[in-house]
Amino acid sequence: MSNSVCVSFTGDEPPGFIPVKKIEKFVLTVLKDLKHENWDISILFCDDGFIRNLNKQYRNIDSPTDVLSFEQGDEYFDERNEKRFNAGDIIISLETLDFHSKEFDVGKNEELKRLLIHGILHLSGMNHSDNSPEQEMLVLQENLLKNYNNTIVYLE
Repeated sequence: MSNSVCVSFTGDEPPGFIPVKKIEKFVLTVLKDLKHENWDISILFCDDGFIRNLNKQYRNIDSPTDVLSFEQGDEYFDERNEKRFNAGDIIISLETLDFHSKEFDVGKNEELKRLLIHGILHLSGMNHSDNSPEQEMLVLQENLLKNYNNTIVYLE
């Protein structure tokens, strides 16, 4: 039994700086490290306009954001009658990722790993009331991020 990750883009093709296989491998590693088994996650990369519409529709916030997570939480049995967990969807704006990497003075590779971990933690049922660094979820996020210093998910 294993986890599965589906990476897609709102455009026709993935941008050259997004290595899909490396992102899939990274997400699978994080899921394994969190001891999640038989999870299905989809990741969608988009622009600010797309994520802004979702943010307005689902959170009543009329502005773009870097990452949104939509928990599904549905268990099902696959064609081999194995129990699986449809964890949900992670949506990441590449434009806001670019902006935040400059604003926070971090590389895009580090910022993308942070957003992927952030989304996975939300799909794991964790939340934070604000973005202060002492929030339990954000502490775990940053601790996990340190484990993957040498992992490349964004070609800068």
